Amino acid sequence: MSVRPATLSDLPVLLEFEQGIIRAERPYDPLLKPDPISYYDIGEMIRADDAEVMVVEIDGELVASGYVKTKASRHYTSPDWHAFLGFMFVREDQRGRGLNKVLLDALTDWARKRGLTEVRLTVYPGNEPAIRAYEKAGFTPYLTEMRLGLDRLSLPPTASVLAFMVN
Repeated sequence: MSVRPATLSDLPVLLEFEQGIIRAERPYDPLLKPDPISYYDIGEMIRADDAEVMVVEIDGELVASGYVKTKASRHYTSPDWHAFLGFMFVREDQRGRGLNKVLLDALTDWARKRGLTEVRLTVYPGNEPAIRAYEKAGFTPYLTEMRLGLDRLSLPPTASVLAFMVN
């Protein structure tokens, strides 16, 4: 097993991973538009100086991914900058092997090397397996986003996002 920065040649597999994330999160978010949708510009993140897309490779195959990027904190909170994690995906046949922890370690190491002292991510409140994994890694709940749809076609306010942080 190796953990390494993603390259543009990894993009076809990473785009499949992104669709896996969208499929997994769709039940938690009634506001997602119909397919096809995309969450990220993965190629841009691979090229960015203030972000790193990492992959886990086993026997020459990509089996997991995640990204970390430097993000400005709200102007009234500290620290001024934090590391934000996303694109966390482990192939279904590889789950339960600790690969998410391996990725988290690599991503938080990237953040530490850049002097960042806090890491944040978001996860849907109903996504209990993800919440447990992040809490096990030391993350604690930080903020809940809430919504209220004001038109008669609006869906019920079930799409809150639970933000996590670790410092």
